[in-house]
Amino acid sequence: MFINVLIVDNSAVVRTLLTKALNSTDDIAVLAAVRDPIFAMKRIARVKPDVIVLGVEMPNMDGLTFLQKLMEEDPIPVVMCSASMGKDSKNSIRALELGAVDVIAKPPMSDNKKLANLEKQVVDAVRMAAKAKVKKRKKSSKPVTNTPISAPLFTPTPVKLTADVILPRTQANNIIASGHLVAIGISTGGVQALEIVLSELTVSCPGVVVVQHMPPAFTLAFAQRLNTFCLVEVKEAESGDEIKRGRVLIAPGGKHILVALKKNGRPIINIQDGPSVNRHRPSVDVLFRSVSNTMGKKAMGIIMTGMGDDGAIGLKEMKEAGAQTLAQSQDSCVVYGMPAVAVKNGATNEIVALGNIAEKIQSFGMKTIPLPSYTSLKRPG
Repeated sequence: MFINVLIVDNSAVVRTLLTKALNSTDDIAVLAAVRDPIFAMKRIARVKPDVIVLGVEMPNMDGLTFLQKLMEEDPIPVVMCSASMGKDSKNSIRALELGAVDVIAKPPMSDNKKLANLEKQVVDAVRMAAKAKVKKRKKSSKPVTNTPISAPLFTPTPVKLTADVILPRTQANNIIASGHLVAIGISTGGVQALEIVLSELTVSCPGVVVVQHMPPAFTLAFAQRLNTFCLVEVKEAESGDEIKRGRVLIAPGGKHILVALKKNGRPIINIQDGPSVNRHRPSVDVLFRSVSNTMGKKAMGIIMTGMGDDGAIGLKEMKEAGAQTLAQSQDSCVVYGMPAVAVKNGATNEIVALGNIAEKIQSFGMKTIPLPSYTSLKRPG
């Protein structure tokens, strides 16, 4: 697959740097490198690129406003590349909500080592973005800020390890766990997908634990934002948090998340340091293995949109322990990578479209699906 790229950035130095890096590959070519979205729109009208590498602070129109306009009118996979000016995770997440496939930090031009790493990150991100399926979004009157984005998402580390480095696999015999649990693994395209799923859950749903591939500082803001409009409680997980109905726990970036059992059988969270597994920390495989070790048939595992293979082995272990295992359908994924590997690995019982996942979660562990009343929709406490 040959990938045609349009670079949109205010800095001539950055445009030259990225053009050289992308053109040095065998599978990528830069169609044009322009200084702002107005020039970009003129180029797109002539030749539509496969991927756009987009800056944020530019004349005439900022990058996030252009991204919103693009996704509402003529969707194209976008990699945001912004100067690093302090931590601004909320606006980074905003870019992903608007439809960006990836977000990469632009280092100071004086840091040659980081600039070399930026070139590799952009090449990898462009290849990933070219495989993404972006869809037209509904027009919104919500204003978009142009605050710079500060940290890379979904950037792999070079060493690939398995869940064995964190915890051994055990046989989930004589399960005494109380309640039911749903474990979700998700990556590229996950910000939008999780918003769709979690916003449809009510407080009667089983406890949910999520690994979304994100770096530190991003997951807290992500969880807080979800908590503002979801009926369920959504929070960044901490060690000792109880997994219970009506609660969704998001794995903190830069840490592994595991499920353990208290003496009374109630499942709780255990947050651990450790090396990256499948190039990620948190790793879906680590979460899924801990669930297979503790919950058995009282668990449901769901693998959703994302690049790579994280979660495929752990999901199969959950299936072998008696859990229900689902994969998001190919046509509803932004990137059909992680689910595809899990399906090929024989790890799934069922393939489910994005719009039906919430229903599967809501009904898990119940004989019937109760109709929500006004009182049942209120958060506990």
